[in-house]
Amino acid sequence: MAKIAYILLCHKDPAAIIEQAERLTATGDYMAIHFDARARTQDYSAIQTALADNPNVTFARRRVKCGWGEWSLVRATLNTLQAAVETFPRATHFYMLSGDCMAIKTAEYARDFLDRNDKDFVESFDFFESDWIKTGMKDDRLIYRHYFNERSQPRLFYLAYELQQKLGLTRDVPADIEVQIGSQWWCLRRRTVEAILKMVRKRRDVTRFFASTWIPDETFFQTLVRHLIPEDEIECRTLTFLMFSDYGMPVNFHNDHYDLLLRQDFLFARKISSDAQELKTRLGRLYAARDVEFQISNEGANLYKFLSARGRTGQRFAPRFWETESSLGRERELLILTCKKWHVAKRMLDQIRKLTNTPAIEYLFHEETTPLPDLGGIQRTLEKRTRHRRALTRMLFDYYETDRLIICMDPSALDLMHDFFSDRSHARLLRIDCSFSDDYLIGHAHRVGLAGQHAPKAMLERLLPTIRNDIASEIDQIRDAGFARHWAVMERASESENATAVAHFLDVPYETALEVARTPHLFAD
Repeated sequence: MAKIAYILLCHKDPAAIIEQAERLTATGDYMAIHFDARARTQDYSAIQTALADNPNVTFARRRVKCGWGEWSLVRATLNTLQAAVETFPRATHFYMLSGDCMAIKTAEYARDFLDRNDKDFVESFDFFESDWIKTGMKDDRLIYRHYFNERSQPRLFYLAYELQQKLGLTRDVPADIEVQIGSQWWCLRRRTVEAILKMVRKRRDVTRFFASTWIPDETFFQTLVRHLIPEDEIECRTLTFLMFSDYGMPVNFHNDHYDLLLRQDFLFARKISSDAQELKTRLGRLYAARDVEFQISNEGANLYKFLSARGRTGQRFAPRFWETESSLGRERELLILTCKKWHVAKRMLDQIRKLTNTPAIEYLFHEETTPLPDLGGIQRTLEKRTRHRRALTRMLFDYYETDRLIICMDPSALDLMHDFFSDRSHARLLRIDCSFSDDYLIGHAHRVGLAGQHAPKAMLERLLPTIRNDIASEIDQIRDAGFARHWAVMERASESENATAVAHFLDVPYETALEVARTPHLFAD
């Protein structure tokens, strides 16, 4: 009978990870866990302590700091696979999971399904010929080298990419490899996994190649399986039910999707909404149940396509979601960085990106040119962004597949701050207080249209006290607002004081916060 070793890559919510591990191993299956090395040490210790007495759970021997689109995700998976192969000699299958996945069939059904289908389940389509990639970079993922993270280091990522294009620094794919692409959620047989690990040890040229491709978790395993396993032993599909919107964002499942999920011809589903507590409870009980009959209709993808397409033909199935959406999500953290000198906030934001790999957006509600993904038009104008601010921010959480997001905000946007702090999500605020010279305030008056370029000096001198008072008043209003989680970094304060404030704001070790506080030329104009 099939015995499944689940390969769980995760980075948050230790309580949910412990619950998922205990649930999936209670019926005799196994789990190997990789907990992101960027995450808090105390969270990892809590997971290890809680699962220490569970013989069906093991951990990757070496943890990796993971970043979206990086080789680190593949390296973490390989480390976890190696631990699972060594620890669980009776495991017949290895199933890739995330913390957002939940079983939609019983363990009994899953084992019987795998016994009846002696195949590897992995999406693997020809990289160059298929249309699996709908938009954005395709061939350039492979033929150029990518050493920087596109989300946390966008400037370096595109600078290196454009430089290689300009200099013609392309490279060839290894001669005997036909690159494939597909979903990273696979289920592989033991002999396949052992063959992959053996090839990784022998073919350093292959691992070096994929280590500098972009988003290798969509190509590495998909390619190696096709290289090692006969075609008639591969089922080109995933056993995890997941759907994406036209904007490339994963579809979330909610409490009223229970019956729909059970009817799909899949073993797991992703992503279960963080707010769908009833759905989580019902699915949690399902895995250990016995003698459950499932009526497979498999209409989920077609039904979603039909309902989501109605708006494009002028038929409204329901009110647009941004007209009804009222919360960012109870388990999410929105970190707001506010500073009147925008260049100061942007410098600190760049440093935070480098050190924490947290998705961060510059002045989202103030600068039309702020780089944003295509979210269906809601992001196109400042007026739209502000009117649908919670919906827009929720979409950004979904796009980056994160529960933690940092945005910059001007101190004048007190109403936006109040709105986000009144949400069920967890909001935090870091205020950066700067000194303002007369020259800076005159430049500010020109930038915002308070004074023309040829305004007489006498007029500017009369205007300066008013501008200075307005800025001070904005800061006072924020301080008087009584926000529960509110800290300040001040130009006149010591590095130690500023680092303490940053540590509280980001919830990071003091040493990391000190590096943020020491951002080069932070307060320079």
